Amino acid sequence: MKEKNKTIRYVSLLVVCTFIVCLSWMLLRPIEIIVVHKNDNFSDVLVTNFPLTDKGKINWWLENKDKLSKNYGIPNPSLDSGRFSITFWDFGDGYKKKEKYDRICFPEMKTDVNCIEKDAVLIVSNNRAGSVFFTVDNGRYMVKGNGDIVKTKGW
Repeated sequence: MKEKNKTIRYVSLLVVCTFIVCLSWMLLRPIEIIVVHKNDNFSDVLVTNFPLTDKGKINWWLENKDKLSKNYGIPNPSLDSGRFSITFWDFGDGYKKKEKYDRICFPEMKTDVNCIEKDAVLIVSNNRAGSVFFTVDNGRYMVKGNGDIVKTKGW
């Protein structure tokens, strides 16, 4: 009986350790920007390993917005209204043919394998007044004038 309890403990410890390693790997892998597609003031950014939580997504944007502006020229506000919209899409299994109706395609790519599944992970946009909004899985958030981020009502 004592030997059986020892085996159960070792197996349980192995399962817990494996779970912790897998979870750590998922949370710590770097976010990769595959490509940025731009069309006027709209930008589509294809990413892998994006944060899982709404807070993680928003924090990633806040920490990387200057680098995105410098390296990719986004956001690219409209000259007449100053508005912009950046959609971050999970690149998932990569580019595919149009085949399915619910894919987003990038016609500037001169190939028939130029579409991805519509899996938006974050949308960053603004309004005419210049307020910045984050649209994520669990709602929509706005950056207030003092820098606080609040969830908007009616979502």
